[in-house]
Amino acid sequence: MTTARTPGQGPLTGVRVVELAGIGPGPFAAMLLADLGADVVRVDRPGGPGLAIDPAYDVTNRNKRSVVVDLKSPDGPARVLDLAARADILVEGYRPGVAERLGVGPEPCHARNPALVYGRMTGWGQDGPLADRAGHDIAYIAPTGTLGMIGRPDEPPAVPANLLGDYAGGSLYLVVGVLAALHHARVTGTGQVVDAAIVDGVSHLATMIHGMLAAGGWQDRRGANLLDGGCPYYGTYETADGRHMAVGALEPQFYDEFLALLGVEGQAAARKDVTRWGELREQVVARFKTRTRDEWTAVFDGTDACVAPVLSLREAPHHPHLAARGTFTDHGGITQPAPAPRFSATPTSVRTGPARPGADTADVARDWDVPGLLPSSRTPQ
Repeated sequence: MTTARTPGQGPLTGVRVVELAGIGPGPFAAMLLADLGADVVRVDRPGGPGLAIDPAYDVTNRNKRSVVVDLKSPDGPARVLDLAARADILVEGYRPGVAERLGVGPEPCHARNPALVYGRMTGWGQDGPLADRAGHDIAYIAPTGTLGMIGRPDEPPAVPANLLGDYAGGSLYLVVGVLAALHHARVTGTGQVVDAAIVDGVSHLATMIHGMLAAGGWQDRRGANLLDGGCPYYGTYETADGRHMAVGALEPQFYDEFLALLGVEGQAAARKDVTRWGELREQVVARFKTRTRDEWTAVFDGTDACVAPVLSLREAPHHPHLAARGTFTDHGGITQPAPAPRFSATPTSVRTGPARPGADTADVARDWDVPGLLPSSRTPQ
């Protein structure tokens, strides 16, 4: 196993990021920046966050370094401001107003570093009637209409783990925002605040659907549309062994190949005839139940029928294609997704395991020239 003292590979090499420790989308966004080569220093609080997992397994803290600062202590805010003065990006995920009350909001940070990009990650955003309310992924995506699109029409909406809100609508939009603002700051010398709200990002993800809705090509209910399970050739089916296959045979040539390999005849015209979708679905359901998942996988292997096995998290790293690409990697005994996307000139990797709270204080104090992080160098209060 190789371990680097400081980040040194990836397109963001040389970019310094301060992450004020939190849970959910903030740490994942900072991990993505770290995966891309940024030197991410996570400012952990004494005792850690309330929902934290064992730090040894929290791979969202890989490729980072950690210092512990008590922001409620007299000299705590000054330590963070010292880091912000030397950073390109700061990421925080507090409720609106909390960073200001702690003395590390945008105003004092920009007073020390006018070019700083100050990224704010929340569910509701920095303003609006719900801005001060608590919440988690599922509560944020519910009002946006996106949660209501997912699941069977005769059941409650399905819960998409915390992937849709926290990470897709939250973390990824924060990363896009801070990198765009970093480009602006390097051109103009002026930093800014990036307000990344999950409700905004998740709504934005549904842009195409809103266009289809306006055009009359999408019904505002679950299980009635081309991409929400309403279409019999775009969905999931149970196999003989209780596992599942996923089907996405949308285009005519893929649809024809799907039916031929599945063994369904006389349904070529059903692709465009919604009135025949129920009949087609019954035949597809019946056929898939005649063989196991692995048997159907072999049938569709190497074809353009757009059919794939539904694998579990533990199975996924062993899928032949994912294994060949190295989509997953093992580091420190933990199997985890490798950094994405990929770069031809500045490749990325998992360089270090999860940062342990406070383990890198001395190195960060030296590398960032912030001696105040070291207890022995602080002025007694």
